[in-house]
Amino acid sequence: MPIIGVGATQRAARLFHSLSDPVRLAILLDLLEGERRVTDLVARTGRSQSTVSAHLACLRESGLVTVRPQGRQSFHALASVDIVDLLLAAQHLLAATGETVLLCPVHAGDVP
Repeated sequence: MPIIGVGATQRAARLFHSLSDPVRLAILLDLLEGERRVTDLVARTGRSQSTVSAHLACLRESGLVTVRPQGRQSFHALASVDIVDLLLAAQHLLAATGETVLLCPVHAGDVP
């Protein structure tokens, strides 16, 4: 039985596309440890404030991240425990496949 129906493949592809950017993935992995402000994520990713904010907007629009305003600050967090489960499943899959994922000829030039 398929997990994702034929009609949902486009939505699933968009979900995985939102996870495919290294900066967005780094942000999500950092949020596994708890809420972060944009300034925290800028320091941790080494990216500009505008870059981090743009990626956070993408993650919020994708429903993966929430924002909680507190005074003049905003705290970002993972939107669901399901995201934690997905990231942990990806970690287990990478551990099981090792470096073979790098052998995919379609994406050979994509991985830094």
